[in-house]
Amino acid sequence: MGSLSGIFQRPVVAASAVALASVSADLRDKIWPSKPLDTCLSSEQASGCTLDLVNETKWAQVSDISMCKSFATKSPIPVPKFRFPMIHVGSNCHPNVASNVSSFEHFLNVYRSAELTKAPRPIDYSPSERNATSTDVVYRWHLPHPNAIELSEKSKMVVVLLGWLGAKQKHLKKYADWYTSKGFHVVTFTFPMADVLSYQVGGKAEQHVELLANHLAEWLEEEDGKNLVFHTFSNTGWLIYGAMLEKFQSQDHTLMERIKGCIVDSAPVAAPDPQVWASGFSAALLKKNSIAAKGYRNTDDIVAKPTMSETALLAILEKFFDVILNLPTVHQRLSNVLVQLKSGQPSCPQLYIYSSADKVIPAGSVESFIEVQQRMGRVVRSCNFKSTPHVDHFRHEPELYTTQLSQFLKDCVLDSCRRN
Repeated sequence: MGSLSGIFQRPVVAASAVALASVSADLRDKIWPSKPLDTCLSSEQASGCTLDLVNETKWAQVSDISMCKSFATKSPIPVPKFRFPMIHVGSNCHPNVASNVSSFEHFLNVYRSAELTKAPRPIDYSPSERNATSTDVVYRWHLPHPNAIELSEKSKMVVVLLGWLGAKQKHLKKYADWYTSKGFHVVTFTFPMADVLSYQVGGKAEQHVELLANHLAEWLEEEDGKNLVFHTFSNTGWLIYGAMLEKFQSQDHTLMERIKGCIVDSAPVAAPDPQVWASGFSAALLKKNSIAAKGYRNTDDIVAKPTMSETALLAILEKFFDVILNLPTVHQRLSNVLVQLKSGQPSCPQLYIYSSADKVIPAGSVESFIEVQQRMGRVVRSCNFKSTPHVDHFRHEPELYTTQLSQFLKDCVLDSCRRN
Protein backbone atom coordinates (compact mmCIF):
# COMPACT_ATOMS: atom_id res chain seq x y z
CA MET A 1 0.00 0.00 0.00
CA GLY A 2 3.07 2.20 0.22
CA SER A 3 4.22 4.18 3.21
CA LEU A 4 1.64 5.66 5.54
CA SER A 5 3.94 8.58 6.19
CA GLY A 6 3.16 10.13 2.83
CA ILE A 7 -0.56 9.83 3.40
CA PHE A 8 -0.46 10.84 7.03
CA GLN A 9 2.10 13.60 7.19
CA ARG A 10 0.57 15.81 4.49
CA PRO A 11 -3.17 16.27 5.11
CA VAL A 12 -3.50 14.77 8.57
CA VAL A 13 -0.37 15.90 10.40
CA ALA A 14 -0.72 19.37 8.95
CA ALA A 15 -4.26 19.62 10.28
CA SER A 16 -3.27 17.92 13.52
CA ALA A 17 -0.49 20.44 14.08
CA VAL A 18 -3.03 23.27 13.91
CA ALA A 19 -5.28 21.47 16.39
CA LEU A 20 -2.33 20.86 18.72
CA ALA A 21 -0.84 24.35 18.54
CA SER A 22 -2.57 25.63 21.65
CA VAL A 23 -1.67 22.52 23.65
CA SER A 24 1.74 21.35 22.56
CA ALA A 25 4.22 23.70 20.96
CA ASP A 26 6.97 21.11 21.29
CA LEU A 27 5.24 18.20 19.55
CA ARG A 28 8.32 17.39 17.51
CA ASP A 29 10.43 17.09 20.66
CA LYS A 30 7.87 14.70 22.14
CA ILE A 31 7.93 12.46 19.11
CA TRP A 32 11.65 12.69 18.36
CA PRO A 33 13.28 13.72 21.65
CA SER A 34 16.71 15.25 21.49
CA LYS A 35 17.71 14.51 25.09
CA PRO A 36 19.67 11.36 25.82
CA LEU A 37 17.45 8.67 27.25
CA ASP A 38 19.48 8.05 30.35
CA THR A 39 19.24 11.71 31.50
CA CYS A 40 15.44 11.80 31.28
CA LEU A 41 13.02 10.83 34.01
CA SER A 42 9.48 9.79 33.23
CA SER A 43 6.63 11.60 34.93
CA GLU A 44 5.87 8.39 36.77
CA GLN A 45 9.39 8.24 38.17
CA ALA A 46 9.29 11.93 39.17
CA SER A 47 6.01 11.55 41.02
CA GLY A 48 7.63 10.17 44.15
CA CYS A 49 5.85 6.85 44.00
CA THR A 50 7.87 4.31 45.99
CA LEU A 51 8.04 0.57 45.53
CA ASP A 52 9.73 -2.12 47.60
CA LEU A 53 12.53 -2.65 45.12
CA VAL A 54 16.15 -3.54 45.58
CA ASN A 55 18.37 -0.60 44.57
CA GLU A 56 20.43 -1.08 41.46
CA THR A 57 24.12 -1.75 41.98
CA LYS A 58 26.96 -1.67 39.50
CA TRP A 59 27.68 -5.36 39.65
CA ALA A 60 28.99 -5.78 36.13
CA GLN A 61 29.92 -3.34 33.44
CA VAL A 62 29.03 -3.76 29.81
CA SER A 63 31.97 -3.08 27.58
CA ASP A 64 33.65 -3.95 24.31
CA ILE A 65 30.51 -4.41 22.22
CA SER A 66 31.27 -7.01 19.59
CA MET A 67 29.16 -8.12 16.65
CA CYS A 68 27.96 -11.59 15.84
CA LYS A 69 25.49 -12.94 13.30
CA SER A 70 22.26 -14.55 14.43
CA PHE A 71 21.78 -17.98 12.87
CA ALA A 72 18.07 -17.22 12.63
CA THR A 73 18.24 -13.76 11.06
CA LYS A 74 21.77 -13.74 9.59
CA SER A 75 21.86 -10.12 10.78
CA PRO A 76 24.40 -8.63 13.18
CA ILE A 77 23.44 -8.55 16.86
CA PRO A 78 25.64 -6.71 19.38
CA VAL A 79 26.95 -9.00 22.11
CA PRO A 80 28.54 -7.13 25.03
CA LYS A 81 31.34 -8.70 27.04
CA PHE A 82 31.37 -8.52 30.82
CA ARG A 83 33.86 -7.58 33.48
CA PHE A 84 32.93 -9.27 36.73
CA PRO A 85 34.28 -7.92 40.06
CA MET A 86 37.73 -9.28 40.90
CA ILE A 87 38.23 -9.81 44.62
CA HIS A 88 41.72 -10.47 45.98
CA VAL A 89 42.02 -11.92 49.47
CA GLY A 90 45.30 -11.65 51.26
CA SER A 91 46.57 -14.02 53.94
CA ASN A 92 45.79 -11.47 56.68
CA CYS A 93 42.21 -10.77 55.64
CA HIS A 94 39.48 -10.30 58.24
CA PRO A 95 37.11 -13.31 58.67
CA ASN A 96 34.14 -11.17 57.53
CA VAL A 97 35.90 -10.39 54.28
CA ALA A 98 36.57 -14.08 53.70
CA SER A 99 32.92 -14.79 54.43
CA ASN A 100 31.80 -12.16 51.93
CA VAL A 101 34.09 -13.57 49.29
CA SER A 102 32.74 -17.05 49.94
CA SER A 103 29.17 -15.75 49.59
CA PHE A 104 30.06 -13.94 46.40
CA GLU A 105 31.64 -17.05 44.90
CA HIS A 106 28.55 -19.04 45.87
CA PHE A 107 26.39 -16.47 44.11
CA LEU A 108 28.50 -16.70 40.96
CA ASN A 109 28.19 -20.47 40.99
CA VAL A 110 24.40 -20.22 41.24
CA TYR A 111 24.35 -17.63 38.48
CA ARG A 112 26.51 -19.70 36.18
CA SER A 113 24.55 -22.87 36.94
CA ALA A 114 21.74 -21.45 34.85
CA GLU A 115 24.25 -21.23 31.97
CA LEU A 116 23.64 -17.52 31.72
CA THR A 117 27.04 -17.14 30.14
CA LYS A 118 25.43 -18.57 27.02
CA ALA A 119 22.30 -16.41 27.25
CA PRO A 120 21.88 -13.09 25.43
CA ARG A 121 23.49 -10.30 27.41
CA PRO A 122 21.66 -7.08 28.41
CA ILE A 123 21.93 -5.25 25.13
CA ASP A 124 20.41 -2.29 23.36
CA TYR A 125 19.24 -3.04 19.82
CA SER A 126 18.92 0.11 17.73
CA PRO A 127 17.53 0.58 14.21
CA SER A 128 20.94 1.59 12.87
CA GLU A 129 24.03 0.30 14.65
CA ARG A 130 26.21 2.85 12.90
CA ASN A 131 24.26 5.93 13.96
CA ALA A 132 22.49 4.56 17.04
CA THR A 133 21.77 6.83 19.98
CA SER A 134 20.08 6.09 23.26
CA THR A 135 16.79 7.46 21.90
CA ASP A 136 16.90 4.99 18.99
CA VAL A 137 16.79 1.89 21.21
CA VAL A 138 14.10 -0.56 20.09
CA TYR A 139 14.64 -3.21 22.74
CA ARG A 140 16.80 -3.63 25.81
CA TRP A 141 17.70 -6.78 27.73
CA HIS A 142 17.91 -6.46 31.56
CA LEU A 143 19.68 -9.02 33.77
CA PRO A 144 18.16 -10.18 37.07
CA HIS A 145 19.29 -8.19 40.06
CA PRO A 146 22.25 -9.88 41.78
CA ASN A 147 20.53 -9.79 45.19
CA ALA A 148 17.23 -11.24 43.95
CA ILE A 149 16.01 -14.27 45.84
CA GLU A 150 15.51 -17.63 44.13
CA LEU A 151 17.75 -16.46 41.31
CA SER A 152 18.56 -19.91 39.95
CA GLU A 153 14.88 -20.70 39.36
CA LYS A 154 13.68 -17.43 37.88
CA SER A 155 16.80 -16.74 35.84
CA LYS A 156 15.47 -19.17 33.24
CA MET A 157 12.38 -17.01 32.74
CA VAL A 158 12.28 -13.90 30.54
CA VAL A 159 9.49 -11.36 30.95
CA VAL A 160 8.95 -9.50 27.66
CA LEU A 161 7.46 -6.02 28.15
CA LEU A 162 5.81 -4.73 24.94
CA GLY A 163 5.24 -0.99 25.22
CA TRP A 164 2.25 1.16 24.33
CA LEU A 165 2.12 3.59 21.41
CA GLY A 166 4.61 6.38 22.08
CA ALA A 167 6.27 4.57 25.02
CA LYS A 168 10.01 4.91 25.44
CA GLN A 169 12.51 2.77 27.30
CA LYS A 170 12.43 5.15 30.28
CA HIS A 171 8.68 4.57 30.67
CA LEU A 172 9.11 0.79 30.93
CA LYS A 173 12.04 0.96 33.32
CA LYS A 174 9.97 0.89 36.53
CA TYR A 175 8.25 -2.29 35.34
CA ALA A 176 11.60 -3.85 34.39
CA ASP A 177 13.08 -2.87 37.76
CA TRP A 178 10.26 -4.63 39.60
CA TYR A 179 10.70 -7.85 37.62
CA THR A 180 14.51 -7.89 37.83
CA SER A 181 14.29 -7.31 41.60
CA LYS A 182 12.34 -10.59 41.73
CA GLY A 183 15.02 -12.47 39.80
CA PHE A 184 13.63 -12.41 36.24
CA HIS A 185 15.34 -11.52 33.00
CA VAL A 186 13.43 -8.71 31.28
CA VAL A 187 13.25 -7.45 27.70
CA THR A 188 11.69 -4.02 27.13
CA PHE A 189 10.48 -3.41 23.58
CA THR A 190 9.21 -0.11 22.15
CA PHE A 191 8.41 1.32 18.74
CA PRO A 192 9.90 4.72 17.87
CA MET A 193 6.97 6.99 16.99
CA ALA A 194 8.63 7.80 13.67
CA ASP A 195 8.50 4.12 12.68
CA VAL A 196 4.80 3.97 13.49
CA LEU A 197 4.05 7.05 11.39
CA SER A 198 5.95 5.56 8.44
CA TYR A 199 4.47 2.08 8.86
CA GLN A 200 4.46 -0.30 5.91
CA VAL A 201 3.21 -3.88 5.88
CA GLY A 202 6.41 -5.95 6.11
CA GLY A 203 8.47 -2.78 6.64
CA LYS A 204 10.88 -1.60 9.31
CA ALA A 205 8.45 -1.86 12.23
CA GLU A 206 7.69 -5.52 11.50
CA GLN A 207 11.39 -6.21 10.97
CA HIS A 208 12.04 -5.04 14.54
CA VAL A 209 9.40 -7.47 15.80
CA GLU A 210 10.95 -10.29 13.77
CA LEU A 211 14.43 -9.55 15.12
CA LEU A 212 13.22 -9.72 18.73
CA ALA A 213 11.25 -12.91 18.03
CA ASN A 214 14.36 -14.52 16.55
CA HIS A 215 16.52 -13.37 19.45
CA LEU A 216 14.09 -14.87 21.98
CA ALA A 217 13.85 -18.08 19.95
CA GLU A 218 17.65 -18.44 20.05
CA TRP A 219 17.67 -17.94 23.81
CA LEU A 220 14.95 -20.57 24.31
CA GLU A 221 16.70 -23.11 22.10
CA GLU A 222 20.01 -22.89 24.00
CA GLU A 223 18.81 -24.83 27.05
CA ASP A 224 15.81 -26.82 28.23
CA GLY A 225 13.71 -25.22 30.93
CA LYS A 226 13.86 -21.67 29.61
CA ASN A 227 10.47 -19.97 29.31
CA LEU A 228 8.76 -16.67 28.49
CA VAL A 229 6.11 -14.45 30.05
CA PHE A 230 4.66 -11.59 28.00
CA HIS A 231 3.45 -8.35 29.59
CA THR A 232 1.74 -6.11 27.02
CA PHE A 233 0.53 -2.52 27.24
CA SER A 234 -2.46 -1.06 25.38
CA ASN A 235 -3.61 -2.33 22.01
CA THR A 236 -0.20 -1.59 20.46
CA GLY A 237 1.69 -3.94 22.78
CA TRP A 238 -1.06 -6.54 22.49
CA LEU A 239 -0.94 -6.49 18.67
CA ILE A 240 2.87 -6.79 18.77
CA TYR A 241 2.36 -9.86 20.96
CA GLY A 242 0.06 -11.32 18.28
CA ALA A 243 2.68 -10.65 15.59
CA MET A 244 5.31 -12.41 17.71
CA LEU A 245 3.03 -15.42 18.18
CA GLU A 246 2.78 -15.62 14.39
CA LYS A 247 6.59 -15.60 14.12
CA PHE A 248 6.98 -18.34 16.75
CA GLN A 249 4.34 -20.53 15.14
CA SER A 250 5.91 -20.21 11.70
CA GLN A 251 9.44 -20.93 13.02
CA ASP A 252 8.73 -23.77 15.43
CA HIS A 253 5.34 -24.45 16.98
CA THR A 254 7.00 -25.86 20.11
CA LEU A 255 8.12 -22.32 20.96
CA MET A 256 4.49 -21.55 21.80
CA GLU A 257 4.67 -24.12 24.59
CA ARG A 258 7.51 -22.14 26.20
CA ILE A 259 5.17 -19.17 26.81
CA LYS A 260 3.99 -19.67 30.40
CA GLY A 261 1.90 -16.56 30.98
CA CYS A 262 0.50 -13.40 29.39
CA ILE A 263 -0.32 -10.17 31.24
CA VAL A 264 -2.42 -7.65 29.30
CA ASP A 265 -2.45 -4.09 30.66
CA SER A 266 -5.12 -1.70 29.26
CA ALA A 267 -6.26 -3.88 26.36
CA PRO A 268 -7.69 -5.29 24.18
CA VAL A 269 -10.18 -4.03 21.68
CA ALA A 270 -10.21 -7.05 19.39
CA ALA A 271 -11.43 -5.21 16.29
CA PRO A 272 -9.97 -2.51 13.98
CA ASP A 273 -12.00 0.32 15.52
CA PRO A 274 -11.12 3.80 14.09
CA GLN A 275 -12.29 5.53 17.28
CA VAL A 276 -9.95 3.45 19.46
CA TRP A 277 -7.02 4.03 17.12
CA ALA A 278 -7.75 7.77 17.06
CA SER A 279 -7.88 7.88 20.87
CA GLY A 280 -4.63 5.95 21.12
CA PHE A 281 -2.76 8.24 18.71
CA SER A 282 -4.19 11.34 20.38
CA ALA A 283 -3.05 10.09 23.78
CA ALA A 284 0.43 9.32 22.40
CA LEU A 285 0.76 12.79 20.86
CA LEU A 286 -0.72 14.87 23.68
CA LYS A 287 0.53 12.69 26.56
CA LYS A 288 -0.45 14.27 29.91
CA ASN A 289 -2.51 16.94 28.15
CA SER A 290 -4.85 14.29 26.76
CA ILE A 291 -8.21 13.45 28.29
CA ALA A 292 -6.93 9.83 28.27
CA ALA A 293 -4.48 10.72 31.05
CA LYS A 294 -7.31 11.52 33.46
CA GLY A 295 -8.95 8.86 35.59
CA TYR A 296 -12.00 9.01 37.82
CA ARG A 297 -10.58 10.58 40.98
CA ASN A 298 -13.47 12.98 41.55
CA THR A 299 -16.72 14.23 40.04
CA ASP A 300 -14.88 16.73 37.82
CA ASP A 301 -12.90 13.91 36.21
CA ILE A 302 -16.04 11.93 35.41
CA VAL A 303 -17.66 14.81 33.53
CA ALA A 304 -14.41 16.07 31.98
CA LYS A 305 -14.44 16.58 28.21
CA PRO A 306 -11.58 16.88 25.71
CA THR A 307 -10.35 20.38 24.92
CA MET A 308 -11.37 21.96 21.62
CA SER A 309 -7.96 21.22 20.12
CA GLU A 310 -8.08 17.57 21.20
CA THR A 311 -11.64 17.23 19.91
CA ALA A 312 -10.47 18.52 16.53
CA LEU A 313 -7.50 16.17 16.55
CA LEU A 314 -9.70 13.19 17.45
CA ALA A 315 -12.11 13.99 14.61
CA ILE A 316 -9.26 14.20 12.09
CA LEU A 317 -7.62 10.99 13.30
CA GLU A 318 -10.88 9.08 13.36
CA LYS A 319 -11.61 9.95 9.72
CA PHE A 320 -8.03 9.07 8.82
CA PHE A 321 -8.15 5.64 10.46
CA ASP A 322 -11.59 4.97 9.02
CA VAL A 323 -9.84 5.03 5.63
CA ILE A 324 -6.52 3.42 6.60
CA LEU A 325 -7.94 0.46 8.52
CA ASN A 326 -10.09 -0.45 5.52
CA LEU A 327 -7.21 -0.52 3.02
CA PRO A 328 -7.00 -4.15 1.82
CA THR A 329 -3.39 -4.79 2.87
CA VAL A 330 -3.77 -3.17 6.29
CA HIS A 331 -7.14 -4.80 6.93
CA GLN A 332 -5.79 -8.23 6.00
CA ARG A 333 -2.67 -7.82 8.16
CA LEU A 334 -4.69 -6.75 11.18
CA SER A 335 -7.23 -9.50 10.64
CA ASN A 336 -4.48 -12.15 10.65
CA VAL A 337 -3.02 -10.87 13.92
CA LEU A 338 -6.45 -10.59 15.55
CA VAL A 339 -7.34 -14.16 14.56
CA GLN A 340 -4.08 -15.33 16.13
CA LEU A 341 -4.90 -13.48 19.35
CA LYS A 342 -8.52 -14.61 19.51
CA SER A 343 -8.09 -18.30 18.76
CA GLY A 344 -4.38 -19.05 18.40
CA GLN A 345 -2.91 -18.02 21.73
CA PRO A 346 -0.81 -20.52 23.71
CA SER A 347 -2.62 -22.43 26.45
CA CYS A 348 -0.90 -20.41 29.19
CA PRO A 349 -2.79 -18.47 31.89
CA GLN A 350 -3.79 -14.87 31.14
CA LEU A 351 -4.12 -11.82 33.43
CA TYR A 352 -6.06 -8.74 32.30
CA ILE A 353 -5.51 -5.42 34.10
CA TYR A 354 -7.91 -2.67 33.02
CA SER A 355 -10.06 0.19 34.30
CA SER A 356 -13.58 1.52 33.93
CA ALA A 357 -11.98 4.98 33.76
CA ASP A 358 -9.89 4.12 30.67
CA LYS A 359 -10.82 6.61 27.94
CA VAL A 360 -8.90 4.74 25.21
CA ILE A 361 -9.84 1.08 25.74
CA PRO A 362 -13.45 0.60 26.93
CA ALA A 363 -13.74 -1.77 29.91
CA GLY A 364 -16.62 -3.54 28.15
CA SER A 365 -14.34 -4.54 25.28
CA VAL A 366 -11.83 -6.08 27.69
CA GLU A 367 -14.54 -7.97 29.55
CA SER A 368 -16.05 -9.29 26.31
CA PHE A 369 -12.67 -10.65 25.23
CA ILE A 370 -12.14 -12.25 28.64
CA GLU A 371 -15.46 -14.08 28.27
CA VAL A 372 -14.40 -15.37 24.84
CA GLN A 373 -11.13 -16.71 26.24
CA GLN A 374 -12.90 -18.34 29.19
CA ARG A 375 -15.36 -20.08 26.86
CA MET A 376 -12.34 -21.51 25.05
CA GLY A 377 -11.17 -23.07 28.33
CA ARG A 378 -8.35 -20.62 29.06
CA VAL A 379 -7.27 -19.90 32.62
CA VAL A 380 -8.06 -16.19 32.93
CA ARG A 381 -7.68 -13.74 35.80
CA SER A 382 -8.66 -10.08 35.70
CA CYS A 383 -8.64 -6.95 37.82
CA ASN A 384 -10.65 -3.78 37.17
CA PHE A 385 -8.85 -0.85 38.79
CA LYS A 386 -12.06 1.24 38.43
CA SER A 387 -10.61 4.76 38.54
CA THR A 388 -7.12 4.69 36.99
CA PRO A 389 -6.26 6.08 33.52
CA HIS A 390 -5.02 4.24 30.45
CA VAL A 391 -1.69 2.37 31.03
CA ASP A 392 -1.27 4.27 34.30
CA HIS A 393 -2.49 1.72 36.83
CA PHE A 394 0.96 0.99 38.28
CA ARG A 395 1.66 4.65 39.08
CA HIS A 396 -1.72 5.27 40.70
CA GLU A 397 -2.10 1.94 42.53
CA PRO A 398 1.40 0.43 42.89
CA GLU A 399 0.53 -1.91 45.78
CA LEU A 400 -2.54 -3.39 44.10
CA TYR A 401 -0.71 -3.66 40.77
CA THR A 402 2.32 -5.50 42.13
CA THR A 403 0.09 -7.74 44.28
CA GLN A 404 -1.81 -8.82 41.17
CA LEU A 405 1.46 -9.53 39.33
CA SER A 406 3.02 -11.43 42.24
CA GLN A 407 -0.02 -13.61 42.81
CA PHE A 408 -0.41 -14.39 39.11
CA LEU A 409 3.27 -15.28 38.67
CA LYS A 410 3.26 -17.46 41.80
CA ASP A 411 -0.03 -19.30 41.24
CA CYS A 412 -0.18 -19.56 37.48
CA VAL A 413 3.37 -19.33 36.14
CA LEU A 414 6.05 -20.50 38.57
CA ASP A 415 3.98 -23.26 40.17
CA SER A 416 3.09 -24.55 36.70
CA CYS A 417 6.77 -24.60 35.70
CA ARG A 418 7.65 -26.56 38.85
CA ARG A 419 4.96 -29.15 38.15
CA ASN A 420 6.18 -29.59 34.59
